Amino acid sequence: MNVTRTRRRADALRLVAAVLLVNLVGAAPAALGGPNSAWFQSLTEPAIYPPPWLFGVVWTLLFTLLGGALFLVWRAERTRRRRLALALFVGQMALNVAWTPVFFRAQDLGAALAVVLALLVVLLPTVWAFDRVDRRAALLLVPYVGWVAFASVLNYRFLVVN
Repeated sequence: MNVTRTRRRADALRLVAAVLLVNLVGAAPAALGGPNSAWFQSLTEPAIYPPPWLFGVVWTLLFTLLGGALFLVWRAERTRRRRLALALFVGQMALNVAWTPVFFRAQDLGAALAVVLALLVVLLPTVWAFDRVDRRAALLLVPYVGWVAFASVLNYRFLVVN
C-alpha cells in the first residue's frame, strides 16, 4: 500500500472519529431530559416552533458538519491559531451541552436564554479563528451559527409566551 493511500485512509478514520465524537458529546445531554417531559409538554409553544422531528435531523446534520470542521482544524499545522481555534471550539461545545440541562432539567427559560446567547457570542470568534486556520472549516460552521441564532429567538419566544 502506498503512503498516499495510507494517509487518506487514516484521514478518513480521523474524520469519522471527529464526527462521531461531536455527535456523541452533542447528543449526551438529551439523556437528562427533553421535549417529552411533562414540564415541557405543559409549556405554550411559540408560533415559530418547528415540528419536533426536525430537531433531531438538524442537530445530527449540524454536529456532523462541526465534526468535519473540527477534523480540518485538528489536522492543520500546530500553531497558535490552531490552538485558539480548538480552545474556542471546546468552549462553544461546553455552552452547547450546557443549554439542555439548564432548559429541561433546571426548567429555567431565562438562564437557558443566557446560555444560548453566550453560545452565539462565542461562535462568532470561533468561526473567525477557524477561518484563520482553514476557510473550509469556517464555512462548515455557518449553518450552525444560523441555527443557534434561530434557537436563541425560539428560546426567547418560549420565555415570552410562558
